[in-house]
Amino acid sequence: MDISKPLRLPIKDVYKIGGIGTVSVGRVEMGVIKTGMSITFGPIRLTSNVMSLKVDLEPATEGIAGQTVGFIVNNDDLKPGYVASNIEDDPTKEIVSFTSQVFILNHPSEIRNGYTPIVHCHTAKVAVEFAHILCKIDRESGLVLEDEPRCLKKGDAAMIKMIPKKPMVVESFSEYPSFGRFMARDMVSLRVLRRRNEVPASK
Repeated sequence: MDISKPLRLPIKDVYKIGGIGTVSVGRVEMGVIKTGMSITFGPIRLTSNVMSLKVDLEPATEGIAGQTVGFIVNNDDLKPGYVASNIEDDPTKEIVSFTSQVFILNHPSEIRNGYTPIVHCHTAKVAVEFAHILCKIDRESGLVLEDEPRCLKKGDAAMIKMIPKKPMVVESFSEYPSFGRFMARDMVSLRVLRRRNEVPASK
């Protein structure tokens, strides 16, 4: 947790409460959120102001990294998986593709280009295509073992270009670790972990 970094607050739940409005709830992963702050929500580029804020169900003027907060903004179109950031300090962006280091921990068959599992990244759940297996790498050293392998199996590690099937927020692991790692699954329980990625391609 780092309060010195730009705000990153993934929305976990959204509640519509009569007489109050739409309350979004999530944990501040980085930075600080304050009442009156102008924030934007990735990946949809929706901008709003923080009208009120609660920390541990108590009214507050700010929430810091590590705290779970509930907040109201002047917009009702928020959903779990969106990420709040300060519009004036490195706001989040939608990505069109990203390159990841992937470990295949458990899968009963081969994985090829075009494979599309469900990716869990922070609070988002999005179908993401393994568009291009760039190379197979050594799990310990990261050295390239094979360029453009035909397929991957359980125990393999690889660098893969990935394309989300709908807008999502993914960021560099070195800058925003909570938004630069994920787990993926399908009906046969594939589990993969992205340890680091190159700078994502953003819109």
